[in-house]
Amino acid sequence: MSAFTGWRAALRMARRDALRARGRSVLVAAMIALPVLGVTAVDLTYRSIQPTLAEELTAKIGSADARFEAAGVGPVKVEQLPADAEEVYFPDGASYPEGDLEDAVDVPAALPKGSRSITEQSVPASVTTRHGVADTPVTEVDTGDPMLRGRIELVKGRYPKSGAEIAATAGFAEASGLSVGDRLTVRGPGRSYTVTGVVELPADLEKKSLYALPGAVIAPWREAADDDENVVLPQVGELAWLVKGSSGAGVTWQDILAANEKGVVVTSRQVALNPPPDSQVPAAGKSRPEEPDDRLAAAALTVGAMALLEIVLLAGPAFAVGARRSRRQLGLVGSCGGTRGQVRAVVLAGGLVLGGVGTVAGAGAGFALTVLFRPMIEEFSGRRFGELTVHPGEILGIAVLGLVTGVLAALAPAIVAGRQSILESLTGHRGSRRSSRVLPAAGTAVLAGGVALALYGGLSGSSKLVAGGSVLAELGLLGCIPVIVGFLGRLGRRLPLTPRIALRDAARNRGRTAPAVAAVMAAVAGSVAIATYTASTTAEQAYDHRPNLTAGTTAVTISTEGSAAELSQARAAVEQHYPVSGARADIERVWAGSDCAVHVGEEGRDCGVLELIRPTGGAHSCPLSGDGAKELAQRISAEEHKRLMNSPACVDEEFTQRVFSGDDHKILVGGAELLDSYVKLKDPAAAKALAAGTPVLLNSAYAQDGEVDLKAVHAYNNDDESAKAQHSRGATTTVDRLKVYVAPDSYAATPGIRMIMPKKTARELGLHTGSAGSVYALTRDPSEAEKQAADAALTRAGGLAQIMTATEPAGSDDDATLLILALFAGVVTLGAAAMTTGLAKADAEADLTTLSAVGAPPGVRRSLSGFQCLVVVLTGVLLGTAAGLVPAVALRLTDLRTALEAMRSQPMQSAYTPIEMPWPTIAFLTLAVPALAGLLAAALTSSRTALARRAG
Repeated sequence: MSAFTGWRAALRMARRDALRARGRSVLVAAMIALPVLGVTAVDLTYRSIQPTLAEELTAKIGSADARFEAAGVGPVKVEQLPADAEEVYFPDGASYPEGDLEDAVDVPAALPKGSRSITEQSVPASVTTRHGVADTPVTEVDTGDPMLRGRIELVKGRYPKSGAEIAATAGFAEASGLSVGDRLTVRGPGRSYTVTGVVELPADLEKKSLYALPGAVIAPWREAADDDENVVLPQVGELAWLVKGSSGAGVTWQDILAANEKGVVVTSRQVALNPPPDSQVPAAGKSRPEEPDDRLAAAALTVGAMALLEIVLLAGPAFAVGARRSRRQLGLVGSCGGTRGQVRAVVLAGGLVLGGVGTVAGAGAGFALTVLFRPMIEEFSGRRFGELTVHPGEILGIAVLGLVTGVLAALAPAIVAGRQSILESLTGHRGSRRSSRVLPAAGTAVLAGGVALALYGGLSGSSKLVAGGSVLAELGLLGCIPVIVGFLGRLGRRLPLTPRIALRDAARNRGRTAPAVAAVMAAVAGSVAIATYTASTTAEQAYDHRPNLTAGTTAVTISTEGSAAELSQARAAVEQHYPVSGARADIERVWAGSDCAVHVGEEGRDCGVLELIRPTGGAHSCPLSGDGAKELAQRISAEEHKRLMNSPACVDEEFTQRVFSGDDHKILVGGAELLDSYVKLKDPAAAKALAAGTPVLLNSAYAQDGEVDLKAVHAYNNDDESAKAQHSRGATTTVDRLKVYVAPDSYAATPGIRMIMPKKTARELGLHTGSAGSVYALTRDPSEAEKQAADAALTRAGGLAQIMTATEPAGSDDDATLLILALFAGVVTLGAAAMTTGLAKADAEADLTTLSAVGAPPGVRRSLSGFQCLVVVLTGVLLGTAAGLVPAVALRLTDLRTALEAMRSQPMQSAYTPIEMPWPTIAFLTLAVPALAGLLAAALTSSRTALARRAG
C-alpha cells in the first residue's frame, strides 16, 4: 500500500472518529482555534494600527501634495533628506548662521508655479468652556478644504465658513462640555465664536484642539494687543503652507532643492514615497541611522514559542484520552496487518484533521472579531485604521502554525499508541510502565542551566540570552513536573477521602495531569514575568519622580503684582471647586532689603539677598558632586549610591526646583498647619517650636549643633518707595545664628521648602514678608471640569494667581496593565483547569462508578472534581510564579547594568533599579483563581451516576 493510500485511510478514520466523539473533537479544535484566533486578530490589529509611510504623510499634510515651511534659520541655503523635513543640515563648509534669525523667509516665493496653497498656523489660547476656562491650541486653517481630508474629518455639524465660527475636536468637546451650536470666547482677543462642528484627527483621536479660518483668531488678537497694553501678544507658531501641485504633477525633488535654496524645507508625498537616489541628495550620509532594536523581536519569538508549547500541552492530553478510548479500534488495525507506523498515522491524522478545522475556524473568527471590534480597538489605541491591512504570508504562517500545533499535540499519544501491543489494545488492559528517571534528571539540569544563562544574560546586558535562558528554564521545569506530580500523591496520606483520592488520581495519571499543570504554569509564568517587570519599572519611576508638590496637595500662589483681594478670590475658587480637606495653610515669602522679584537688578546691590549658609565637610557636603565624585562612583554599588543620594546634602543638590517663589533660599513663613497639611510632619515638638518662634529646618545638612547660619544682605533699590529711609544707606550684611528644630532626614526632599520660619522671627531679624498663597490637602485628584471652573474664577479675579496640583510619576496607569495581565492569566488558567477536569472525569468514569457502587454519596463526585481541579491549578500557579520570576529578575539585572554605567558617567544620576513583586497579582493567581476553579468544577459536575451495562 502506498504512503498516499495509507494516509488517505488514516485521514478517513480520523474524520469518522472526530465525528463520533464530537464533544472531545470540539474541545481540541477550540484549543487550537483560540490561539490562532488571538494571533490572527493581533496580527491584523498590529498591521492595521501601525501607520505606513503614506498614512504618516496623510496625518501631517492631509490630501495635499506637500507642506512648505521656513527652516527657522533665516533666508539661507539648507539641506534636508527626502522623507525628513524635521532635521535641517547646512552645505559642506557652511556653519550655523549668526545674528538675527528672524529675517523673513519668503515661503510663497518657493512654491511651485501653478500650485494652489492654503496656510496653517497655531497659537496657544485660553478659552471659555461650559465648566469654566481651559487652555488649548487654536489652529487657523480652512478645515473644509479638500487638502485636509484624511487628516481632519468631520464627525458632527459642519466646517467653519466665516470668521465667527470654530470647530472643536471630539476630545476637546468632551472635556469642555461644549457641543455644536454652543459659543465660546477666546480670551486673548476677547472674541466669541460659534462651534459649528466636531472634528477628529484619525491619527490622534485624543487630540484636544480648536480650528478656525485663517485670520479669525490671530489677527484680531494682535489688534487687541496693539490697542490694549494689558492684552498679551499671541505666541504664534510657524506659518506653514499646504500645497497642491499643478495638474497632478505633485511636488518633485527638484522643487524641494529649489525651496532649500531659500531657507524653506518641504515634506512631499511624492518624494517621500519615491525618494531620489543618494547621488542626488546633498544631505545623504549626514544623518545617523537608528540602530535596530532586536529586543521586541526576541520577546515576540519567546512569547510565540511558549504559546505554541502551551497549546501542545493543553491539546496533548485530549488526544491521549482519545487514543485510549480508540485503543480497540487501533488494536483492530494492528490485528489486520497494520504496522506500528500506520497506527501512529491514524492518531497523527486526528491531529491533522482537528488542527485544520481549528485553524480555519480560528482564522475566520480572528478576521470577524477584528472587524466587529474595530471601533473599540481604534478608540483604545487612539488612532483610526487607515485600512484593514492583511499580510497573506503572515496569515498563511499562522495557519501552518495551527496545523503544526495539532500534529505536535498528537505526536506523543501517537508514539504511545504505536508502542502498545495488539493484545493490550483489544483487551483494554493498560499495562504498567515505570516512570522514566532520565526526564526529571535532564529537566533539573536544563532548569539549572536556563536559570544560570538568564542571569548571565542579565548581568552581561544581553536580552537574547535572557530570553533563551528563560525558555530553557521553563522547559527544564516542565521536565520536572511529572516527579512533582508524583510527589503530590504522598501528601494525601493524612487528608480526608476526597482530597486524598484527587491527589492520588493526579499522581497515578501523570500523563494527563502533568501537561495540564504545565499549561497553567506557562500561562502564569508569562503573566507573572511581565507583571513583575512592570511593577519594578513603576517603582523605579516613582522613586525617580521629582514632584512639584507633596502628593495629595494643591497650592494657590499669586505673583508680586497681585493684591490681597485677588488672593482672597483665588483661595475661594479653590475652596469652592476643589475637593479640599482640612484647614488651609497660608504661606508667605521672606526677603532682605528690597524684593528682587519686584526690583530687578544685581542681587546684593540693587536688591537684597537671603541665604542659608551650609557648613562644609562631613554630612554637610554631597560626595557625589564636585571633585572626586566620578572616582567614588566607580567604586560604590547601586545600594550605596542610593543611600548617598538620599542623604540631605545630596537631596539639596538634586532638588533645586523652586515652587512657591523664585527665591533660591526656599525659606517660607508659615505655621503649624503648613507642617500638618503639606510637609506631613506630625511631630508636636515641631509645631511647638514654631509657636515659640523657632524655625523648623527640613534639611539637616544646613544645621550644626541644632543651629543654622542665616546670611542677609540688606540692599535697597532707589525705586523702592516702601524703603525711602534706607536709600541713603549702603548695603549691610548680617549673619545670624538661629536655633532651629531639625526635622528627620526624610523631610529634606519636601518640594519647595527648605526651612519654615515664624513670622515674628522674620520681623525680629529685620526681614520683610509678603503673602505668597496657600496650600490645601485634597481628598482626591480634581476632575477636568473642576479645574476649568477654578481657572475661570481665577480669570475673573484678575489672572495674577495660579493653581498648582501635584504631578504624577510616569507609569501611573500601569495598575490597569497589571489587572489585564492577572485577568488574562486567570482566564487561561480556568480554561486549562476546566479542560483537565473534564478529561479526568471522562478518563475516570469507571472509578467514579465504582465509588458509587460501594456506597459513596452523590456529593463525592462534585467534591472530587473540585479537588482535582484545585490540585492542577494550585500546582501550576505556584510553579508558574517561580518560573516567571526568572526572566523578570534577569531583565532587571540588565537594567541595573545600564543604570550603573550611566551613574558612573554622571554620579548624580540615579542607579536605583528595584525588583518589585506584584503581590496583588500573585495573590489573585494563587488564592482567588484556584478557589474559583475548584468551586466552578464542583458546581458544574453532575452528582448523578451514569448507568453502565456490563461489558460482554
